Amino acid sequence: MDEALVRSLTPGVLTILVRRGADFAAAEDAVQDALIEAFRVWPAAPPRDPKGWLVTVAWRKFLDQARADSARRRREDLVEDEPPPGPAPGLDDTLQLYFLCAHPSLTPSSAVALTLRAVGGLTTRQIARAYLVPEATMAQRISRAKRTVSGVRFDRPGDVATVLRVLYLVFNEGYSGDVDLAAEAIRLTRQLAAAIDHPEVAGLLALMLLHHARRASRTGPDGSLVPLAEQDRSRWDTRMIAEGVEILQAALSRDRLGEFQAQAAVAALHADAPTAGETDWVQIVEWYDELARLTDSPVVRLNRAVALGEADGPRAGLAALAALDDSLPRYAAVAAYLHERDGDPEAAARLYTEAARKASNLAERDYLTRQAARLNAGRRR
Repeated sequence: MDEALVRSLTPGVLTILVRRGADFAAAEDAVQDALIEAFRVWPAAPPRDPKGWLVTVAWRKFLDQARADSARRRREDLVEDEPPPGPAPGLDDTLQLYFLCAHPSLTPSSAVALTLRAVGGLTTRQIARAYLVPEATMAQRISRAKRTVSGVRFDRPGDVATVLRVLYLVFNEGYSGDVDLAAEAIRLTRQLAAAIDHPEVAGLLALMLLHHARRASRTGPDGSLVPLAEQDRSRWDTRMIAEGVEILQAALSRDRLGEFQAQAAVAALHADAPTAGETDWVQIVEWYDELARLTDSPVVRLNRAVALGEADGPRAGLAALAALDDSLPRYAAVAAYLHERDGDPEAAARLYTEAARKASNLAERDYLTRQAARLNAGRRR
């Protein structure tokens, strides 16, 4: 197959979809899916009209996604802005769809990616960012997952761990402000906790509640990002924090520690501190040690470097940071913060500028840019 021909047709196909009424981001996703399908089908059965084939397939994929998005929005309309504490409301079919998409024929990572795309409403770009992989790689993974489950019977639901991972990533995207899905993720996790007696389900629900309790204080009136240390703690939802802590304590008492319980323990320690200066950073480092043991995640080790810098001083944090890959998301931001605390404003300003260039959303980019400007202004005085 002439790969160059396929690539050369992409702009024209994208233009046609936009003219037909697709918004640009959705059209891009649809064309990308069509290209992946072309690379799979054309070697064995090349079309007589390549461009027409791409337009037809891309438009069909756009319509499929538009219908899925519309169904998701209808479900979200049923959810209040703030999830109320207490028993879960009546069940709908959304949680069942999560389990069905987490099909046993898929690897856990592929099942999560497929569910996020097909049911969770996340874009390929958002899913790729969550997995720390290029967007093209994630698009291929999702396409392979679709091919794997095409034609199979959806009568064997996936396991709880895969569904928990999906709910966690959906919540993270909602909490970041990119899409408003945090409340929906909490609603579904409440349903799962009511249906399944599992300590990690409880741990995830506690984690979501403890983070969501701080939502009102995370941004200023102008939408600017407010870091944890500067948040107005009087605006935290104490009722939601109390519920999250109670759920976490019950889960931890069962002595079956998992990743979500450990993350919730870190969030609980932050919530328990009356001021940022009274945070128990030593305990937080210990919980990050547990998390690193459970997950071996580079993001966990990055967060541990921050906590270590608070507990034992910035040079301890910088030493831990030096052992990590500097291409990790927010690596430069963490390095900037630790260098500033270590008394090196020049390096900190440079790193804040670098971090701003790599930021994944506008609020974070603006915050990091302001930090760099503040330090540069101080050096010029």
